[in-house]
Amino acid sequence: MTGPVEHEIAAADGPLPGLLWLPEGASADRPVPGLVVLQEIFGLSDYVRRRCADLAGLGYAVLAPQLYARLPQPVVAVREDAEDLLEQGMALVQQVDWALAVRDGLAARDTLAALPEVDDARVGLVGFCFGGGLAFNVAAAASTAEVPPAVLVSFYGSALPGLLDLAEDVTCPSLHVFGTVDAYIPPETVERVRDAVTAGGTRPQVRFELHEGAGHAFDNPHPLFHHAQASATAWEQTEAFLAEVLPTGRASA
Repeated sequence: MTGPVEHEIAAADGPLPGLLWLPEGASADRPVPGLVVLQEIFGLSDYVRRRCADLAGLGYAVLAPQLYARLPQPVVAVREDAEDLLEQGMALVQQVDWALAVRDGLAARDTLAALPEVDDARVGLVGFCFGGGLAFNVAAAASTAEVPPAVLVSFYGSALPGLLDLAEDVTCPSLHVFGTVDAYIPPETVERVRDAVTAGGTRPQVRFELHEGAGHAFDNPHPLFHHAQASATAWEQTEAFLAEVLPTGRASA
């Protein structure tokens, strides 16, 4: 695996920095599936980068746009040891222009698909927290633009409850992951999300996984959020799901 390396994303609103991971052996002669990874509220943190590296290790080309580069005072990520980590993250995400972030996510998809090492027909989206909802919106936008994603993986998408009118456009194979004690998305809202994204259970390609006792951001290793069992199980589910619907031809590590 090579990366991460800086890779500029060509976007209508101006170039956007991103980080690119390429799996070993990817080439124009042997293109691989691609995944755009969209960050949580803390930015393109060490945690998100580790997940990008995990996905690249499975054989995917991974591009992570630095969405907070668009802010008036650009930020890559909040320091993970900051005492006010949550407060900083909330303050940053409140400055985001959502429509611009959707356009940037779609531009990242197009940039990744254009790489010679990437199979342009097999590019998907993965998002965490803020990025989980954003990935859903980008999936809808990509479908409308007639470049539907090959797959969507959304970890506890915080904006999803307000985006359910887009569910009709997001019909790709999808995995949605939530905890049962999410302080930001109560159980009745999670069930409303489930009903919308699965079209009342009529979309077998959409999977919905609940993790008992896990709160919001449970995959983040920070002690404020981490639920070890839920994190391990959800990542196993993610790997298995991706291997099934977007295979790379490689065995999981």
